[in-house]
Amino acid sequence: MSEKDTEKKLIASNPTAKANYFLDELIEAGIALQGTEIKSIRNSAPNLKDAFVEITNRKRGGQRSSSLEAWLLNMHVGPYSHGNIWNHEARRRRKLLLHAHQIRQMFGALTQEGKTIIPTRLYFVNGKVKVEIAIGKGKKKGDKRADQKKRTQDREIDQAMKKYQKR
Repeated sequence: MSEKDTEKKLIASNPTAKANYFLDELIEAGIALQGTEIKSIRNSAPNLKDAFVEITNRKRGGQRSSSLEAWLLNMHVGPYSHGNIWNHEARRRRKLLLHAHQIRQMFGALTQEGKTIIPTRLYFVNGKVKVEIAIGKGKKKGDKRADQKKRTQDREIDQAMKKYQKR
């Protein structure tokens, strides 16, 4: 496979993820989509701003064993313009395609460490839609202010350096 075949084409990103969370670990996951969703994603950008991941415990039939499932909630994918009556719901639950050990790891982070799982980017890899999800901890107001102050200081330093180099 050449590099061009495996390159990632960005569809959408979550602008508030880095601002509101300390992101620890990034995981790539597939998404189970309906027919008109992929066409709509190719035509227009979906919205990840309010999206989050929920892990549910699904009981199988009459058995005692259960399995964990990861679901992407609140991601907005607009309706397909030529979808007619077969169009999808804009904010439906979408199942994430992950290995069982990855879901167990994320479930442990949610329950024991009090962390949150949020999507950061949506992109194409070899024609398939993938989502990058991050395990993170929410920032407090003071943390956000400190980050903003640091960004402002870095910007001022860069401007001063450019001004100095022009002389």
